[in-house]
Amino acid sequence: MNQSQMMTVDDWLKRIRLGEDSTLEFKRVIMRSRTKVDAPHPDSLADELAAMANANGGTLILGVDDSKAVLGIAYAALDTVEKWLAELCQNKIDPPLDIMTRHIELPDSAGQLQPVIIVQVLRSLMVHKSPNGYFKRVAHAKREMKPEVLARLFQQRSQSRLMRFEELAVPTTQLSQADALLMRNFLKANEGDPAIQMHRLHLTAEDEGEPRLSVAGVLLCTLKPTQWFPSAYIQAVAYSGLINDPQDQVDAKDFDGPLDRQIWDAFDFVRLNMKVPARKVLGRIDYPQYSLRAVFEAVVNAVAHRDYSVSNSRIRLHLFADRLELYSPGALPNSMTVETMQMMSMPRNEVLASLFSRYYQVRDSGLGREYLMDRRGSGVDVILAESEKLSGKKPVYENIADMELKLTIYAASLPNQEQNA
Repeated sequence: MNQSQMMTVDDWLKRIRLGEDSTLEFKRVIMRSRTKVDAPHPDSLADELAAMANANGGTLILGVDDSKAVLGIAYAALDTVEKWLAELCQNKIDPPLDIMTRHIELPDSAGQLQPVIIVQVLRSLMVHKSPNGYFKRVAHAKREMKPEVLARLFQQRSQSRLMRFEELAVPTTQLSQADALLMRNFLKANEGDPAIQMHRLHLTAEDEGEPRLSVAGVLLCTLKPTQWFPSAYIQAVAYSGLINDPQDQVDAKDFDGPLDRQIWDAFDFVRLNMKVPARKVLGRIDYPQYSLRAVFEAVVNAVAHRDYSVSNSRIRLHLFADRLELYSPGALPNSMTVETMQMMSMPRNEVLASLFSRYYQVRDSGLGREYLMDRRGSGVDVILAESEKLSGKKPVYENIADMELKLTIYAASLPNQEQNA
């Protein structure tokens, strides 16, 4: 749980009484109509948010004005403001800014509860440009950065990105936020202090001298990684037909736990929703639509190799009557192409791949391996061979606009209904 989620109403009221500072900004919200935000101006607010991200992060409270008065936002307008805010962060800030929001109620001067939106901005690993230039939060205001300051910030942030993203410290986290049972996967009684073991495995990292959970540590060792990375989950939907039609939806779930649980939950989703008719000739013969071994490899690869630095893009698993589609955020890493995927094994997330191949045993011996990942990088070969053997059609990988990798696995033809047992 991040710090803003731990704060009580009294804590927020105390912060508001103390006024704006280098990490706190107030903005009054004025609606032109129920579906239109009139103030604050989107360009000005984008400058404020980017300035926080370019400095040390901070918190914006929408629904409180500069005089520290709690004015609130109409309940009916909360969704509109939330959508407007998300679009602003995506379209007016370059690169797009990932934020976390929380709706709470605070009492106004008459004691009536008013809804406000708490917006948390983390210190970014990148330098963000907003509509009016490059800004940085200084004291309680934004300041446009001079060329020499901007150059130095670009240099500092680019150096930090030389580290793999999964190894970077996640601001505001602490080792105590890791779940004790999840940490047991990695801790050995005879290998020293748990904190040292976690650091050795890149599950923690230092942030200005303070120990924090790393990106990998959050993804593997917290119960809800989406608290810090809102897009780090799998969206799974099963349809009875051949197209993405809500009328044909038969099952839908979001899996947002630690990554190993996401893998098994998504695997079980396919296993339970795919058709497995049978014939009784000389004993029962099952005819599954998909090779479970191929499905398992596909889900593991999607989770292990997706780009977790991409905001507002989750893994999507769509199960249709004739095919399975799996979308994984991010372009192919390094110099890989769709054509060379079978010949090259170059994991984007080396820490995740290493830990999956050493610490996470599979629960089903029929999947052909002992751990979640194979160090030899044979996953793509298994997906292609197992699926083509079952359906007669080779799976298709597609690189969509260098933003997403799509895998299509075709379902096997099922026996005629009258032949089924």
